[in-house]
Amino acid sequence: MCREVHPAGTPARPHGKTAVICRVAPSGLASQPAGIYRLVMPLLVQPTLPEPRGPISNSVVELLAERAPLHYLQKVETSLADADPTGLDLQLALYVCYELHYRSFAGVDGRWEWNPGLLALRGRLEDLFLSDVTSGVGEIEPDAAGLAELDKLCIEPVSGDGPSYFLRDEGSWDQMREYFAHRSLYHLKEGDPHAWAIPRLTGQAKASFVAVEYDEFGAGKGARLHQQLFADLMAAADLDTAYLAYLDHVPAEALAVVNLMSLFGLHRRLRGAAVGHFAATEVTSPPGSRRMVQALERLGAPAECRGFYAEHVEADAVHEQVVRTDVVGDLVAREPHLDRDVVFGIRAFDLVENRLADHLMQCWRGGRTSLRRPLD
Repeated sequence: MCREVHPAGTPARPHGKTAVICRVAPSGLASQPAGIYRLVMPLLVQPTLPEPRGPISNSVVELLAERAPLHYLQKVETSLADADPTGLDLQLALYVCYELHYRSFAGVDGRWEWNPGLLALRGRLEDLFLSDVTSGVGEIEPDAAGLAELDKLCIEPVSGDGPSYFLRDEGSWDQMREYFAHRSLYHLKEGDPHAWAIPRLTGQAKASFVAVEYDEFGAGKGARLHQQLFADLMAAADLDTAYLAYLDHVPAEALAVVNLMSLFGLHRRLRGAAVGHFAATEVTSPPGSRRMVQALERLGAPAECRGFYAEHVEADAVHEQVVRTDVVGDLVAREPHLDRDVVFGIRAFDLVENRLADHLMQCWRGGRTSLRRPLD
C-alpha cells in the first residue's frame, strides 16, 4: 500500500518529483516491521531534459528533444572552437550525453545512446575535458605508485578549510541544504558510475571491487541502497528527492565531479584511472563524513540526514583497507603498467573535488549562494 506525499508541505511537483510513502508488508524482502512507513525514492522516474546553457548544450538538448535518430550516421554539427572545458555549457552538454547511459531523459528516443554522430560529439567534448584535467594534474612522476599516493591522500591537514570543515564549525542550515543539492547529482546514482569498471577487471581486484559496490547498493536491501539513504536525507531536509532534480541549479564544478567518473568508467583504456578514482573516493569518505555528522549534530538536523553520513563513516572505513590491498594492490600486481594511471585517477579526483570546494567556499565566504538558482 503506497500513497504520494510532498516533503514538509511543499506543493506537488511535475514529472513525478515527489516522495512516496509505502506501508511495508509483513512478508517479502522488506526489512521494516509490518505497518511501519518508510520513504521510497521514485527510482523509475526519468528526469526531464535540462535548460541549455550555451550553444553546445543547446545543440545536444535540441537534438534529443526534437529529432529521432533516423539516420545512424548523421553528424552533429557543433563548433567547439571557443569552448571552455571547465565551463557550464560544455560540462552540461557532456553530462547530458553521459546520462543517456544511465536513466536517460523522459521522451528521448533510446536509440540516441549509441548514435555514432552523437558519440562523435561526445568524444570531442571528452577530449577537451580530459586534456584540461591532465593539464591540471600535471606530469605523473615515473616512479609514482598508486598505494603510495593513497597514503598521501590519507594525511589530513591539522586545520582544514574545505566545505566539510566550514559546515562543521560555522555553516548554516541553508548552506547545508545547498551542499546536499550539489551532491545529489552523484549520491542519487552513487555506485553507478564506478560500476562501469567491473567488467574491465579480473581476479581479486574484481571480486573485492564488487564486494565494496555490494555495500554501496544496500547489500541486497533496497531500503539500504546508498542512493535511497540520500533520497531519505533529501526528503528530511525539505528537498526534492527526484533523480537530477537539481541539474538546473548546480554550477559546472559540480557537473565535472560526476562527469569525471563517467569518463573514466566508460573507457576501458582509462580503467586504471577509474580504479584510482574509486579508491580515492573510499579513502577520503570516512573523515569527511565524520565531519558532516558533527556538522549535522551541531545544526540539529533530522536523523535521516545524520544517518546517511554515519553509514559512510562506518562502511567506508572498512572499504578503505579492501580497496588498498585487494583492488589497487591486485590490479597493479597483474597490470603494473596501470600503476601511473591509478595515480592519475587519484589526482584527478582531488583536482575536480578541490575546484568544487573552492567554488563553495568563495560563495559562502562572500555571503552568496553557491547555486545558480535558489532552492525552493
